[in-house]
Amino acid sequence: MQPAPAFRDLAHIDAWIFDLDNTLYPAHSSLFPQIDARMGLFIQRLLNVDPAEAHRIQKGLFHSHGMTLPGLMALYNVDPHDFLAQVHDVDLEVIRPHPELGDLISRLPGRKFVFTNADAPYATRVLERLGLTEAFDALHDIHALDYVPKPQPPAYAHMCATHGIDPARALFVEDMARNLAPAKAIGMATVWIDNGSEQGPIDGLDHIDFRVTDLAAFLADVLAGLEQQA
Repeated sequence: MQPAPAFRDLAHIDAWIFDLDNTLYPAHSSLFPQIDARMGLFIQRLLNVDPAEAHRIQKGLFHSHGMTLPGLMALYNVDPHDFLAQVHDVDLEVIRPHPELGDLISRLPGRKFVFTNADAPYATRVLERLGLTEAFDALHDIHALDYVPKPQPPAYAHMCATHGIDPARALFVEDMARNLAPAKAIGMATVWIDNGSEQGPIDGLDHIDFRVTDLAAFLADVLAGLEQQA
């Protein structure tokens, strides 16, 4: 993590943007592996393939299209609502409520957003489970993005245009380093939650402003730094 004086550089931020999965809850909660497994089952049934082939197809689509869904839509005419309903039918009991995180996010000056490649029904359930629903002003999901997901640059432009966000006054928190590169390119401050959930190679870290392992601790330090400035 950057030394404390760097927090002074965040006084201009008035839009705080957070990814959902493996960012607002710990990767070790093992929620996303449930989703991953259900994606595999969906592909097995759709294409009548074995688990190994379904996994190969799934990961290939993830890396070529940014997420599995747009690839399935493009190649197999999959209905996105049907796909998302099936893969998000998971047990949320594996994640623990984190009201302290909600308090920290609520105290940040400005507006707070969730920016996710998941859909709103699932994201809302996760936020409710975590106790974070009241901490956010808006949620921007894959339907709002018209199925053009992170890390494709149009996703970030669409997010900013929809909510009137000035990228130069925004900070984006993500567990996947590659999803931060387009944010940095348009002027956002970037925070990488380095928790082992990153998939695939990372082409350098020059686009990362803050590399942290504990989101709550990071936000507490940010708030302390901002309060010292006030």
